[in-house]
Amino acid sequence: MRLLIAPNAFKNSLTATDAAVALRDGFAASRLEAVCRLFPVADGGDGTADLLVDALQGSKISGSVNDPLGRPIDAWFGLIDQGRTAIIEMANASGLRLLKPRELNAMRASSFGTGQQVLQALDKGARKIIVAMGGSATTDGAIGMLQALGVRFRNSAGDALEAIPASFNQMDSIDLSGLDPRVNDSEIIVLCDVDNRLLGAKGAAAMFGPQKGASDAEVRQLDQGLQRFAMLVKAANGKDISDMAYGGTAGGASAGLYACINAKLVHGIEYFLDMTGFDQALEGADLVITGEGSIDEQTLQGKAPFGVARRARRKGLPVIGIAGKVPLDDSAALAAYFDMLLAIGEGPCDLATAMKHTAQNLRRTGLALGNLLTVKPT
Repeated sequence: MRLLIAPNAFKNSLTATDAAVALRDGFAASRLEAVCRLFPVADGGDGTADLLVDALQGSKISGSVNDPLGRPIDAWFGLIDQGRTAIIEMANASGLRLLKPRELNAMRASSFGTGQQVLQALDKGARKIIVAMGGSATTDGAIGMLQALGVRFRNSAGDALEAIPASFNQMDSIDLSGLDPRVNDSEIIVLCDVDNRLLGAKGAAAMFGPQKGASDAEVRQLDQGLQRFAMLVKAANGKDISDMAYGGTAGGASAGLYACINAKLVHGIEYFLDMTGFDQALEGADLVITGEGSIDEQTLQGKAPFGVARRARRKGLPVIGIAGKVPLDDSAALAAYFDMLLAIGEGPCDLATAMKHTAQNLRRTGLALGNLLTVKPT
């Protein structure tokens, strides 16, 4: 049997590659005679740049940038296509993983460092910039990135403001005159891993602000600030970012880049699968196995396992979804894409313990599934 093992990362536990290896090791220990091809995937979240650079035989370039709180750090980005294309992962310079829990500060966290990486990529000669936006610590509508690229945000007196969320309520105009001219000569592509809008109850601040340290009051303030930013954008260039698809990605950074530098927003998993030749990999498969930390009906809104399963279905291939958590109740919507959903947990335990044993549980699940696939009815 030819197995295509294509999981996403198990967030805060295992990378997509490590998850694929654990499943392969389980199948290898089973009675099933199988050839496993590992095809770890990503949808724009943490680890996307690593996978793309590896899959496309690129190189990594390190440079000094600011972290979300303005402290100097070293962060890398990738170059592919003989240096013509850069792959930047926002989490490398502006990610939650760079901050300790006590350091989370939603009103000051800035995406400036990611903008510095864009400049470094331009300095290297790249004129196509792909930005994977998952895992950010920011809710700044990309004003930090844009400031790094030369955009200025001014108050009513014409003074330049510090490009942090706390400045939104003073912002009166957007000055694009200082934008690095190389940006206008480049193609900027943003990989979006969520389809949330910018504003409102399911917007950038409300959905993701709390995990970035925002209190209830700060969530309201951030939403109001992003609303003000959207109003200024519309006044400046006529673009309405308030209700656009994918506008809430990375604290509204996707919307800000679209508004001010004409970035193209794309569905992260679909773009990833196209870039890495996933359809060709399906040609040699009998069974597709995908997964991530949780699979439920929200997965169907564009998460990586859904992208994998949908393409496998087009080829008429069976799909098994493996996750730390799956729904207790049957779901016709999920059943349309997954022949089976398997939870990897051994028994009741707290989340921290379950995450600690993700690799072990994936190996055990692969072993059990492999043995199951050898059973023939008598």
